[in-house]
Amino acid sequence: MRAISAYLSTKKLTFLLTALFGLSILISTAAVGRGGGEPLLLYAQQDKKHSSPGRQPPPSQYRSPPEPALEYKYFHEAGDNLVLAHYDARFYQGHIPHNKHRTTLTHLIRSYLTTFSSHGLPTWLAHGTLLGWWWSGRILPWDGDVDAQVSGATLGWLVARGWNQSRFVYHEEEYEYFDEYEYYDEDVVREGEGRRRRRVRQREYFLDVNAFATQTRRSGGENVIDARWIDVETGVFVDITALLERDPDGRPGVWSCKNFHEYPTGQLFPLRETEFEGVPALVPWGYHSMLIGEYGVSSLAFTEWAGHRWEPELGVWLKTNKTEGGER
Repeated sequence: MRAISAYLSTKKLTFLLTALFGLSILISTAAVGRGGGEPLLLYAQQDKKHSSPGRQPPPSQYRSPPEPALEYKYFHEAGDNLVLAHYDARFYQGHIPHNKHRTTLTHLIRSYLTTFSSHGLPTWLAHGTLLGWWWSGRILPWDGDVDAQVSGATLGWLVARGWNQSRFVYHEEEYEYFDEYEYYDEDVVREGEGRRRRRVRQREYFLDVNAFATQTRRSGGENVIDARWIDVETGVFVDITALLERDPDGRPGVWSCKNFHEYPTGQLFPLRETEFEGVPALVPWGYHSMLIGEYGVSSLAFTEWAGHRWEPELGVWLKTNKTEGGER
């Protein structure tokens, strides 16, 4: 009789645990289904103390849902030429005029770096963006997009915490210049002979993780970008690639992305704290050797490129009449 009673108790306990587990899944699904950046952002903030990876080398592997059976190109650009390839097709509204393009990219990278930093998520400048930091702490004037890297652990954190396909609101202070006869309010300040109006603009960005981010092979090269931070108003984006040890047994301590960029642990970590476009940023420890390895020694010595000339006294690239060179 006691054996039967114990058996029934065990069955009842198993049923209760199963029911509770099923209920928790329903609640989690409902929470994610609400969508929007704000509730997901709050959830991530509550967890960041215990869950966010640090600035030292994070775990190179991460768990994620199984990848789709058939691989296809996930991100689509507005076109194939050098200009349109820097716009996400879903949000493309037309080519941004040259005088506004630089400002748009500046707000883009500021919002990205500030959002990740505020949640303790390490991300660092990469490729041409890192080269721009080396020269002036700013985006190179001929660059059409922005590049950043994260660890595989950070990418997994973004997915696990429900950040994927979330929208983020960012407030940016900017100044609008205008004619002295134009209407202005109390926020107008004089600057030399002209006037400008200060305003705080709200911008919205979309974080999208590639459905094939878990694919460790390059395959056809259509999905080497693991995630994007996209300006929903214009379609310009930050290309985000994840680094991890793809062969920890055969080549331990070698981190790489799907586009064959490889770095030893000591070249990446620990990350250096710095500033880029006026906000806190991180760069790899061995940035100097990294830039030489990717672009050659001349990239740190040339003073004219893509119709611009370096002015050391001003610390900026000034536009010239020449149009040689191109993106880096």
